[in-house]
Amino acid sequence: MTTLPLQPTPRTTVVRGRHRAVEERAALHALLAEALVAHVGVVVGDHAVVLPSAFGVDPDGPDEGGTLYLHGSVAARWLTAAVGATVCVTVTELDGLVAARSGFHHSMNYRSGVVIGVAREVLDPDERARALDLVVDQMVPGRSATLRPPTRKELAATAVLAVPLVEASLKVRSGDPVDDEADVEGGLWAGVVPVRRVLDAPLTAADAGGVPVPPDVRARAAGERPQ
Repeated sequence: MTTLPLQPTPRTTVVRGRHRAVEERAALHALLAEALVAHVGVVVGDHAVVLPSAFGVDPDGPDEGGTLYLHGSVAARWLTAAVGATVCVTVTELDGLVAARSGFHHSMNYRSGVVIGVAREVLDPDERARALDLVVDQMVPGRSATLRPPTRKELAATAVLAVPLVEASLKVRSGDPVDDEADVEGGLWAGVVPVRRVLDAPLTAADAGGVPVPPDVRARAAGERPQ
């Protein structure tokens, strides 16, 4: 695992809101371990697109700084356009709505990571298998070990991309509104509405009646994740 701090290049150096930049790479790994959706920015033809994607992470992966994996259909235009191209992957967790005493100072508490790098197509069968397991386990830790192996047809229909984690940045905002002193003296209320993800009890599929909910799914619904 790389010990290189975050923001190693000019294009990943936080300029606006510099005081919110986090330099510890472990904080980025913690965010990636918790998040469920990444947004991938890539140029497709004559325009840019930003699309949500499931993902998986291997901090000790084969790329510099570790590896972030994305997957999708081999027929997806964005995915084929990303191979060998520079992409931008963002992951954001919303922690609170910051209600200030003026519209100008309203904000949000968040953790937001940005990864920039050249995406490579994963062709090695062992790395592909591990990457796909990581994507599944990102949603339900331990789930991949309970499933049947993917079929040849499924593998042929799926493309896997790897993006190096070395070039990345992380910004975090927390705490109260930052209001002008005159507004504070005006006596209006200000504060934070906390935001958290809630997982409800699993709903068994109609065609799985009588099959008990497995431990990995029960643990995920309870909000548990491996340390």
